[in-house]
Amino acid sequence: MPENLKHAIFCQWLLGAEQMTAVFSRDLHHDYPVAVRGGGMYLYDQHDREYLDMCGGAAVSSLGHQHPAVVSTIQKQIETMAFAHTAFFSNEPQERLAALLVDAFGEADARAYFASGGSEANETALKFAWQYWRARAQPTKVKIISRTHSYHGNTFGALSVSGHPARRSVMPDLLLDWPRIDPCYAYRFQQSGETEEEYGERAAQMLEQAILREGADTIAAFIAEPIVGASLGVVSAAKGYFTKIRAICDKYDILLIADEVMCGSGRTGTFFAFEQEGFRPDIVTLAKGLGGGYQPLAATIVCARISNFFTTSTAGFAHGHTYIGHAAACAAGVAVMQTIERQNLLAAVRTKGTEFGFMLKGTLAEHPNVGDIRGRGLFWAIELVEDKAEKTLFANSAQLAKQLKNTAMQHGLMCYPGGGNAEDGLNCHILLAPPYIVEHHHMDQAMAKLTAILTEVFGA
Repeated sequence: MPENLKHAIFCQWLLGAEQMTAVFSRDLHHDYPVAVRGGGMYLYDQHDREYLDMCGGAAVSSLGHQHPAVVSTIQKQIETMAFAHTAFFSNEPQERLAALLVDAFGEADARAYFASGGSEANETALKFAWQYWRARAQPTKVKIISRTHSYHGNTFGALSVSGHPARRSVMPDLLLDWPRIDPCYAYRFQQSGETEEEYGERAAQMLEQAILREGADTIAAFIAEPIVGASLGVVSAAKGYFTKIRAICDKYDILLIADEVMCGSGRTGTFFAFEQEGFRPDIVTLAKGLGGGYQPLAATIVCARISNFFTTSTAGFAHGHTYIGHAAACAAGVAVMQTIERQNLLAAVRTKGTEFGFMLKGTLAEHPNVGDIRGRGLFWAIELVEDKAEKTLFANSAQLAKQLKNTAMQHGLMCYPGGGNAEDGLNCHILLAPPYIVEHHHMDQAMAKLTAILTEVFGA
C-alpha cells in the first residue's frame, strides 16, 4: 500500500470517520476515543474533547499530565543516554532513585529493585521471598497467604496470589491456589456491637489461624495492600490491624509484603501508606504513581535483613527483565519524587484529601444508591448498593461498573468504576484518585459530573 494512502487512512481513522485499528485492545467490542494530548488535570481526544482526569488513569498520574519538570528531566536524560542494559552497567538515575526510596523506607541497608510495572514488582517480591527461604535452607516455606478480593497483578505468580474471582476465572486451573483470608473490610464484615479495634483484632487473627492450619514451615510470606485499591475500592484496615499482622508474621517467621502499587508513592498523604498504619513491611512494592505515567516504572524494596543476607551470602538472586533500572524511566521517578518534595505535595494531598472527602460526602452521601464513601489522602471510593439499609449487592456489578464508566466518559469525566457479581461478593464502586495538583475548582467540576452520572444511571 502506498505511504500516502496509509497516511490518508490513518488520518481518516483518527478523525473518527471510520473506525479502523490494528490494536488488540482491552475490549475488542468497544470503540475508544484517541487521546492526542494532555495538560494538567485534563486529557483531550482527537475531536479536542476535554476529559477531567479524577482517577489518574488507574491512580497513575500523580502529577497530572505534561508536568514541565518531569518532561524536561526525561528529555535531558534521553538526550544524554536513554538505555544501558543493567547486566553491563548501572546508571545515575537508577542509583539516585534507589537512594531516595531507601531513605524514604527508613532502613539504610535496604535496597530497591526496579521493573516496568506493578505486576512485575509483585512477581519480584514473591521471588525474593521464595529464594530467601530456600537460601536459608528452609525450602518448604513456599506458600504465600493473601486475602480474598485482592489484586496483585497479572503475571502468573501475582495473579496466583490475587483473590479477585473475575480476573482469576479466565485460567483458574493453571494458577497456584494457596490460602487466603478475608480482607479487613469494616463496611461489610464488622459485627454489630464490635469496636473498630476488636474487629481489627478478629480480622488479623484469621492470618494466625491460616498459618496454624497450613503449618508455619510451609509459609513464605503474607501479602496485602495497606489500603485495598481496585478490587474493593479504597478499603482501609481497622485500627491496629496491621500492627497485629506484623506481630503474627514475626511470631511465625513469615515475611510481610506490602503491595503499595496503587496506594503508595504519596497517594495517601505519606510517601508509603504503611507509615500511617504503624508498621514496616519486609518488602514493599511501588508502581503507578512512582513514575506518574511519564515512563513505565515500578520498584520492589527489600528490607535490610533480606538485602544483607543476599549481599553477604553466596546465594544470588536469580531474576531479571530487559528493562530493569531503565535510565529514562528511573529519571522520571527521580523527577516525580523531587517534585513531590519541592512542591510540598504530601501535605497538599492530606489537606486536599480532607476537602475532597468532605465534598464527596456532602454531595453524594444521601443518594439512595450510595452505601459508603471512604478514603484517605487523594484516594477515595464510592460504594454503590441496591438497597442502602441492607447494603445489598447488585446482581451484576461488573456490568454496572462498565455502564458507569461509559456514562462518565460521555460527561467528560475519567473515574475508575469496578465490580464483580453477587456470587463473588464483589459490589460496584467508583474509585477516585486525582493527581496531587488537583484544585478546588476541579473538585467542584467533578461533583457536578458525578451527580449527573448517578442521576443518569440510577434515575434518582
